[in-house]
Amino acid sequence: MRLFVAVYPPPDAVTDLAAEVARLRVGRAAAAGAGVRLADPANAHLTLAFLGEVDAGRLVAVESALGLAAETFRAGRSGSPALRLGGGGSFGRGRFTVLWVDVRGEAEALSVLARLVRAGLRRGRLPHDEKPFRAHLTIARPGDRIDPADVAADREALHDYLGPPWRAAELVLVRSHQGPRPTYDRLAAWPI
Repeated sequence: MRLFVAVYPPPDAVTDLAAEVARLRVGRAAAAGAGVRLADPANAHLTLAFLGEVDAGRLVAVESALGLAAETFRAGRSGSPALRLGGGGSFGRGRFTVLWVDVRGEAEALSVLARLVRAGLRRGRLPHDEKPFRAHLTIARPGDRIDPADVAADREALHDYLGPPWRAAELVLVRSHQGPRPTYDRLAAWPI
């Protein structure tokens, strides 16, 4: 099964972001049928660790590592991290271009949580990517279907975006199902 670990923003933050994306050039291009892939707001999440394919027999070990990471994180804090979606950027080029929104507020707390999650997975000899963590939420995959100048304009427009505040309440283990319209199943969650 294909797994990742995430924090989900609440519906009001996602709704506000979706309205902002609709105003961007990528949003208008997607609405016009240009083939720009917008991230489904129902699946909006901040990935802390990507595990990839994990044998079902290792699921208990994954859950144990994540439960301990969440418990350790809570022990070092007095409340859930206060966050906001705001700002943004892009990475990749050509057909691999991705547009994302940044995380504001206590974003460093998410970095701490990601380190705890990855350390637990490493101790359990569980698979996970070792890419440096950067808190962000993917909003579109315009690829090369719109002019790079439009992507740059959207990136600039995102600098002025600041969504409503929210608290990261739980760490979630998610199973993903790939395809043209990926779907996600919440397998387990722990309070943070």
